[in-house]
Amino acid sequence: MSDYPAKTCDISNLVRHPKLVEAAVRGMKTRQGRDGVYAWPEETFELEGVTFVVTSLTRERLGDMTDADAQAEGYPNLAAYKDLILRMHKGMQWNPDALVWVHRFRKLDAAPACEG
Repeated sequence: MSDYPAKTCDISNLVRHPKLVEAAVRGMKTRQGRDGVYAWPEETFELEGVTFVVTSLTRERLGDMTDADAQAEGYPNLAAYKDLILRMHKGMQWNPDALVWVHRFRKLDAAPACEG
């Protein structure tokens, strides 16, 4: 870890909602966007006895998010993701220029996905 900012939360809080934990354990959720940094690449965390490793941490604009990104977050599409986020954070407006930290991860025993 050299080019990442200090953590703002503990890695154990990265994925907490039961449905999203279940999606991660089933391999359907492979990323988590947050306002802050919860983990750095190569760190591990556990969900329901399954170990995951963070594979990357990037800063991304909400407006660049795609349906595929929302599915990797554990939602059927971007509209469903956006709807839930706005319901969870009362008074928040979807700002396409807002930046979030995207933590990508995989099950520790799963082979890395091919890049590119």
